[in-house]
Amino acid sequence: MNSQQVIIHVRFAPNGRVIQISERPAKLTPNQWFDVLNTRANSAYRPLARGRGMFQLSRTAIQAFKQETARPG
Repeated sequence: MNSQQVIIHVRFAPNGRVIQISERPAKLTPNQWFDVLNTRANSAYRPLARGRGMFQLSRTAIQAFKQETARPG
């Protein structure tokens, strides 16, 4: 992994709700940020054991997703 790649860690509650996710914009809930990433970068997601998962994305892609969610409407 090079310095331009970022790992976004996700933790799930037993009911499937996202309880923690890194790189999350302040205006989004953990579930909303997961939905954005899952919709736009599903192939970058890897499930892990014990209710966890991760996205491995470029810093550029993450910034683009954050900018898209910051737009009104």
